[in-house]
Amino acid sequence: MYNSKYATIVSPNSQEPQFYRNTLRVRKHVTFNQVKGIFGFNESDSTGKIAFPAVQAVPSFSNTFPHIFGDRPDIFCLIPCAIDQDPYFRMTRDVAPRLGYLKPALLHSTFFPALQGPKGKMSASDPSSSIFLTDTPSEVKTKINKYAFSGGRDTVEEHRQHGGNTDIDVSYQYLTFFIEDDDRLAQIKTDYESGKMLTGELKAILIDELQKLVSEHQKRREAVTDELVRQFMTPRKLNFDTSRPGH
Repeated sequence: MYNSKYATIVSPNSQEPQFYRNTLRVRKHVTFNQVKGIFGFNESDSTGKIAFPAVQAVPSFSNTFPHIFGDRPDIFCLIPCAIDQDPYFRMTRDVAPRLGYLKPALLHSTFFPALQGPKGKMSASDPSSSIFLTDTPSEVKTKINKYAFSGGRDTVEEHRQHGGNTDIDVSYQYLTFFIEDDDRLAQIKTDYESGKMLTGELKAILIDELQKLVSEHQKRREAVTDELVRQFMTPRKLNFDTSRPGH
């Protein structure tokens, strides 16, 4: 679990003075034509929508958080994000040198595929398209068994002979996110592609992994109180030293 001594949650709604000042500086250096070209905005979009990219940009700059980093603008920022967030931070990397700030670095994460496979699409309005963190163990099992796209063959005999295709099998692709043991994952891949492991057996492994993960998440979520949220969201100094060069 996160420790409030070392982590904080930031909301742009808090409107900390330096957060707001940096937002104004970014807006001054990014034109409407630029955001229109980056995000596809047009004259019918609201001013709030057009102004928002600057809000997402400023947490990249260390002096946005004076209670943590003081007025230092020279602390690097590493941003793990999905590829759909990339345009915001490409804009940020473009504007940062003009403000005298460091460019943030990005780690692009991989999207989960929809349960129905590459032709499907995850949607909150379609419960069968994904596993939700509010699902019960029974719902997890049903969704995987019923909807998870299989890379297996049409018959057991064909599967034993030719093996399954892990490149399109959603259950295997999900396991690449959740199994940290590379040797175990490699063995699952070998067994499935050789035909030794059947689709049902592969799905059973995923069901077990997801049931444990979702149940643990729900348990921890129940322990979150309003006071704990306030503790994380209150601007404060964190328990690490930023006074030394390189920190």
